Formats: sequence, C-alpha cells, structure tokens
Amino acid sequence: MNATYNDLKEKVILITGASRGIGKQIAKSLASQGAHIVFNYRSNEAAALELKEELLKDGASHVSALSFDVTDYEKMKSEIDAFSKEHTISGLINNAGISKDQLAMKVKPSDIDDILNVNLKGAMNLTNILSRSFLRAKDVSIINISSVVGLMGNLSQTTYAASKAGMIGYSKSLAKELASRKVRVNVICPGFIQTQMTDELSDKVKEEYQKLIPLGDFGATEDVANLCSFLMSGASKYITGEVIKVDGGLYI
Repeated sequence: MNATYNDLKEKVILITGASRGIGKQIAKSLASQGAHIVFNYRSNEAAALELKEELLKDGASHVSALSFDVTDYEKMKSEIDAFSKEHTISGLINNAGISKDQLAMKVKPSDIDDILNVNLKGAMNLTNILSRSFLRAKDVSIINISSVVGLMGNLSQTTYAASKAGMIGYSKSLAKELASRKVRVNVICPGFIQTQMTDELSDKVKEEYQKLIPLGDFGATEDVANLCSFLMSGASKYITGEVIKVDGGLYI
C-alpha cells in the first residue's frame, strides 16, 4: 500500500531520466500524488508526448516536458530558465545515468567522459543551475540517485562506481551548504532492481545475484519510487545529507 502525501499536490518536481526504468516509476508514483511532473527528453518528442499523457492519467496535476540533454549545459540552462519564469521548481530528482561495464584495462578515455558527464557532471550542473531559485523557494527537496555500487564497488564497473561515489560526496557537501536555507539533499542507492536490464539476464545469472541478497530477490522500481515520494514530502522534513540503500540487504 502506498502512502499519500497531501503536500505533494501541485509541487513542481523535475525528474531526469524519466523515460524508462526507475525514473519512469518515480514519475508515475509522484504523478499519483498529484504533483506537477517535469521531465526532460533528448529528441523523441512523440515518446515525450506519450509519457506526458500517461502521467496525466496517473493523476499528475500538470506535466511539462523540457527538451534538453543533461550533457548540454547551454541548452539545459536555457530550457530551465525559460520554464522557471512561469513556475517554481521545488523538487529535483537527478536520476539520469548510463553504464558501460568493462574491465579497467579496456576502458577508453571517451568511456570515462561519457559516464562522468551523464552520471555526475550533468547532475551537478543541473542542480547548480537551479540552486539560486531553490534559495527563494519553499519546501525544497533534492534527491540524487546513486547506486549501491558507489558504496561497495563492483567488478567491471570502475568508472560507473566512481561516478556514483562522486554523487554521494557531492550530495553531502551540498546538503551542508544549503541546509541553512532549509533545502534538503538526500541520496538513494538502489541495489538490484527489476528493470529491463535485469530482465535480459539469464536465469542462472539471476540466481547467482539473488544468492548475494539477504532478502533473496530483486527489488521493484516501486521500492525506490515510494522512498522518493517520502523524501520529497514534508514527512521527511528533518532528513538531509542521508544515503539510503534500497538493496534488500546486499550491502550491510
């Protein structure tokens, strides 16, 4: 059963990477709370319109689609500045991310650039763009989606782990910097979550991964989304700078 947070109604929340997986479920869950959902898309306007209609059916008070890539600073700033002239964003969920799993000896400099630009630099730039308006807004909550890999490391994910660990350090520093203005910053570290990516794993690989998880199974996207709703709401008004794992006990 999902909790209802009445203060999320009409709250303007920007979610990056909302087109699929965890990001999409976060958007859908917040839409069901009556929030004004804002999401970005890179080029597929038809898919963006489809997602917009879906979120409205889920209960969103409004849905706004902004055309920008988190790696394109100038376009991102232009879109955010234009939108902010009419609306006050008081929630931000940095979820956009990529991974290119391979052994360190095979990682190319371009791979490092791509992963850090999306997973870390993009989130930092977007947050910094919004930081001035956050200082004037009320009930601001920032959630950065990291990964349990950023805490424990993982084979063939050196660059990905570095980007996610960097997100944690950035978030803790930002939480200290903005706390005096009542802006909260928290981190969620998902473990193995059932998505299209895990669906593509063989049954044998799934079984091996599940053996590592004390609760014995992969999590659901709703498990992360429900935590996002809580952290976005006033129910978590005294929580900031926290790193919360959603991993079934994988990293205890």
